Amino acid sequence: MALSSPTTVHQRLERAVRKVQADARVPALSVALHRADRELWTCTVGNSGDPNRLLDADTRFRIGSVTKTLTAVLVLQARDDGLLDLDDPVAAHLDLEAHGSATIRGLLSHTAGYQREPYGDVWYLPTPPGDQQLLDEVARAERVLPNHRRYHYSNLGLAVLGQLVARLRGGTWASVLQERLLDPLGLHATTVQPTAEAAVGYLVDAYSDAAREEPRLDLGGVGPAAQLWSTATDMARWAAFLASPELVDPDARVLAPATLDEMRWPRTTTDETLWTGGFGLGLILAPQGGRVLHVGHDGAMPGFLAGVYGRRGGEGNPGALGAAVLASSGTATEINDLVHELLTIAVDADPADIRPWSPGPPAPPQYRSILGPWWSEGFPHVFSWHNGTLQARAADAPADRPPSVFRPIPDQPDILRTVSGREVGELLRLTRTDDGTVAQMHWATYRLTRQQETFAGVPVTQGTDDAR
Repeated sequence: MALSSPTTVHQRLERAVRKVQADARVPALSVALHRADRELWTCTVGNSGDPNRLLDADTRFRIGSVTKTLTAVLVLQARDDGLLDLDDPVAAHLDLEAHGSATIRGLLSHTAGYQREPYGDVWYLPTPPGDQQLLDEVARAERVLPNHRRYHYSNLGLAVLGQLVARLRGGTWASVLQERLLDPLGLHATTVQPTAEAAVGYLVDAYSDAAREEPRLDLGGVGPAAQLWSTATDMARWAAFLASPELVDPDARVLAPATLDEMRWPRTTTDETLWTGGFGLGLILAPQGGRVLHVGHDGAMPGFLAGVYGRRGGEGNPGALGAAVLASSGTATEINDLVHELLTIAVDADPADIRPWSPGPPAPPQYRSILGPWWSEGFPHVFSWHNGTLQARAADAPADRPPSVFRPIPDQPDILRTVSGREVGELLRLTRTDDGTVAQMHWATYRLTRQQETFAGVPVTQGTDDAR
């Protein structure tokens, strides 16, 4: 089957964008798609709302709660630098009169039980709470649930974490964000305050084509939860970073890939009966089927909506695949689906090029006797050597299930650690005969043998005539 040409792919992407802009009645829609193997693709439809400025890829939009993903990365940076532990209560780092037992991990995953918003009607106040006022008023907010009971979304929780990071770093949340994240990743169009390039945000009338301008709220001390402005280009790069940090930030100046793996691991579902979405550490997780995961966040502020997601896994994924959809309407919820549709079109219509296989070096001599089938608990497993690592898969595992990967403990070649896949973290211990051949293994303490055996070590074929 012939693949679509770049022109055809871009036409499909643009049509999807234009349809949502028209159907959802969005005054301005700005979209970008980032991928490792193609040029950045952008598309804008509508007008900026400023008669002196055309809508283009440099137009800034509010990204709302997408801000939380950046704050979450700052928290994990602080953890990696030894400034905090995710299981610390926030009271270990902030002087709070109440609710200080909430853990940092719980606040990141929205399982700490904080009420949704800070104390008071912050969305309607003429002056937002300052940094210290926000913290002083935590005691006046409710703890609606105990630690880790269930998911309950909280702007207050992420705002507190932003202030916590600022205190640990000796600056403001905005200054820490600029120095430790925006500058290293080159997100130069992402700002705390609106610039001359800012679009106007609107509330579009449900029953006519009228659109009324929304106020530009400054969130003050609540800023770490939803304050930022950005472009679709910057946010598509950010989404790509969340999905493939090893490609976007190869020197790990912002965060180690292993830490992003940790952030993407699901901590809770968002609905106890429909397991269609979840939360990691500051990140929304949106499974797409077929071992494909979209990771990122949606955002909403008066007059603006945003969807920013990167794609993990799946056939045809080129890596560093991220999409951003920014809208100047507070009610155009169709954009929440559009960001996922664009990621799907990208790999369906223009999959990554298939790299040819070429021979590689054989397994090291000390591991060659491991290769091939082994049995454990009555089931077969196949051990192999690929990409310089010992690997194992259940014999009946689906082709798209990643293998377990092992690495030897330093100076102990016969004890290996499972570094990914099934039984990650567990040890694989090798037992050799006098000639050095591996005759038996124990993985997570379970015995593996060359033939199918009972737990008593009796081969299943032994004594079958007597059994009959």
